[in-house]
Amino acid sequence: MNDKKNYGFTTTILHGDRQKTIEQGSLHKPVHTSVAFGYTDARQLASVFQGREPGFRYGRQGNPTVSALEEKVNKMEGGVATLCFATGMGAIGAVFQALLRAGDHVVSSSFLFGNTNSLWQTVAGQGVGVDFVDATDVANVEAALKENTRIVFVETIANPRTQIADLKRIGELCAQKGILYIVDNTMTTPYLFRPKAVGAGLVINSLTKSIAGHGNALGGSLTDTGAYDWNRYPNIFENYKKAAPAMWGITQVRAKGLRDFGASLGPEAAHHIAVGAETLALRMERTCANAKALAEMLEADPRVAAVHYPGLPSHPQHGIATELFKAYGSLFSFELKEGIDCFDYLNRLKIAVPASNLGDTRTLVIPVAHTIFYEMGTERRASMGIAESLIRVSVGIEDTADLVDDFRLALDA
Repeated sequence: MNDKKNYGFTTTILHGDRQKTIEQGSLHKPVHTSVAFGYTDARQLASVFQGREPGFRYGRQGNPTVSALEEKVNKMEGGVATLCFATGMGAIGAVFQALLRAGDHVVSSSFLFGNTNSLWQTVAGQGVGVDFVDATDVANVEAALKENTRIVFVETIANPRTQIADLKRIGELCAQKGILYIVDNTMTTPYLFRPKAVGAGLVINSLTKSIAGHGNALGGSLTDTGAYDWNRYPNIFENYKKAAPAMWGITQVRAKGLRDFGASLGPEAAHHIAVGAETLALRMERTCANAKALAEMLEADPRVAAVHYPGLPSHPQHGIATELFKAYGSLFSFELKEGIDCFDYLNRLKIAVPASNLGDTRTLVIPVAHTIFYEMGTERRASMGIAESLIRVSVGIEDTADLVDDFRLALDA
């Protein structure tokens, strides 16, 4: 590859590893299982620990296989640096633990993945103020800001009701106020959307989902896009200001979040994710097309009460999705008319699998209120627009006609 040429998304991901020397000419970065890294010069070891030169210290803080994946994800997001974690929640938790202090304030979208919502409750119990707002309108975010607001946090497409935050205008607001803007890009992936384009300083991805794509590895990532000026952030420790300001945030998260809390991605999982990522664009093209076909069929059926999918003109944020995203995503949810039992319906499906993951090659379905959002309780679910009959669908790469028939025939039974 020519380093001066701007290659396409998939070409870059496929051949990125080979831009650095790989043992024995392997096309994939090998799986390095060692947790310790030896040096022939003790002074070099000290220099690596002090951050004066690159190198590996200990497996908890990274290894060559994980580092190769970090570079791959960083290229996807167009970032200045990326850290990988054992899970997506590990990445989110590390950010909050490393960058927030008691007395700080956060504004978060109220339309959140259930575990992220739970984590915010934990953070609030540690002395950080958290306000949840309807982030589909930037005015709600602005009204919640305080002098001590450090972070605004949103997801691109909410799971499971698919609300879309007012991404661009929130980014403009955060830039004006000097507030760190964090966007969880899991539901869109960097193939459909780069949050850097709307001013996000940090981007979260659950690598477990579409980027890995085969339901065989857990992982998460945090990318610093370079869009945020860390000179404006008051919580950076002096010890982490030795590098250029652009690296202050990610350096502190690596130390205070990854090193200290140990949510480290293993090399075997990193290898699975890196290989899966090679076909991200191909899979997303197929799953997005399948999702749109399914959503359109269900919306037209009188036995379906509502379908929530950004690709439908009826979706409240269809315009934002059309403007910002390459396609509308592979996840949607729908509600059955009263009198149709959601469990009986799910049991009649022959192809779709009742399971809790997202972004798999297989189509997965789950009754939301009774499973992943059950712990929230009826009142909190209602505030998030989650009906008791809501079914979430993570659409896979099966043949479109087979999927459409499966969901239609289950209604006919």
